[in-house]
Amino acid sequence: MRKKLDMLEELQEVDQLIDTHKAAQQGLQSELSGINQAVDSAREEITILGTRLAQLETEKSGLEVTHAVELENIARSETNMKEIKTNKEFQAVGREITAARKQVTDIEELLLQKIGQIEELSAELVAKNSLCIELADNSAQRATAKQAEIDKIQAEIDADIVRRESAIKGIPASLVKKFTMLREQRCGRALAFATDGYCMGCNMQLPPQLYNNLYKYEELLACPHCQRILILKVRQQ
Repeated sequence: MRKKLDMLEELQEVDQLIDTHKAAQQGLQSELSGINQAVDSAREEITILGTRLAQLETEKSGLEVTHAVELENIARSETNMKEIKTNKEFQAVGREITAARKQVTDIEELLLQKIGQIEELSAELVAKNSLCIELADNSAQRATAKQAEIDKIQAEIDADIVRRESAIKGIPASLVKKFTMLREQRCGRALAFATDGYCMGCNMQLPPQLYNNLYKYEELLACPHCQRILILKVRQQ
């Protein structure tokens, strides 16, 4: 029975190592995802700025077309005024020209606003692109380093799995099943040391007879409080 307990203790040790390595690996994976997400966010911001800049350029082009059309209309109306015979028609065309010139002025003000927005946004886009390139380069180096750490831990996990498979071979399948079930129920710890009459898994006092029976190694004994399999560990004097 003592040999089985030793094998179970080794199995728990390996499983806890695997758990620790996997937790570290998951942490590194989260960091790696964060690095990649920062670059993706920067690129997405640049895309949004580029889309806005293209929209402003389109609006500016539309205003320029409208501006040219209005100038042509004014020029045409001024030419037509020379051929007008009546004062009433002359005044009507004059009002049209005045309104058109007001519209041209408004369009020119809008064009100046668009040009200012385009210049400001273009400068921002250049700066963002520069920062994004720098961030991408830096992130690539960090991502490479993180991936190397992840791969190193995976190699350790693979070695632990080989060791675990070797440890399981000497343990009855029914006992492995019980061990696995207890691990799932007790936060990864199916075994608990029993020391000075206490279960170190739940820190509860064990019945004296149960604790004394641990010295005999005749059967697997479990803590009546947390149900973990008990392994006797006597304190060194």
